Amino acid sequence: MMKKFAIVAAAAALTSTGAFAQVELKTFVDKNGGIDVQTLTCAHLAGTYQEDADFLAVWYSGWYNGLAKHHIIYVDRAKDAEHRLIVYCKEHGDKKVIQAIDVVFTQMRKEMGIKLK
Repeated sequence: MMKKFAIVAAAAALTSTGAFAQVELKTFVDKNGGIDVQTLTCAHLAGTYQEDADFLAVWYSGWYNGLAKHHIIYVDRAKDAEHRLIVYCKEHGDKKVIQAIDVVFTQMRKEMGIKLK
């Protein structure tokens, strides 16, 4: 009985480690060495190694905020947004990352009572 429990527990642990295979960010590089950030999906982001996912999330945040002409970083808020983006992407692999950013940032602004002009 104990042996069966151990086998079931081990199987559960292996299957719950994530639905995404971990790949290097360079997997998404085109023939010219670039990554088209507007085409990456949440599955791509969630499927990279954590270090690469963190890097991409920070880059996207800077890009998004730069477009909005927001030039100040609030480190705690940025880290929270990065975490939320990765969590959201793990749950919505079919969405593009740029769509996920909009969802996450909109939710965070709503929670903080921030209104856009």
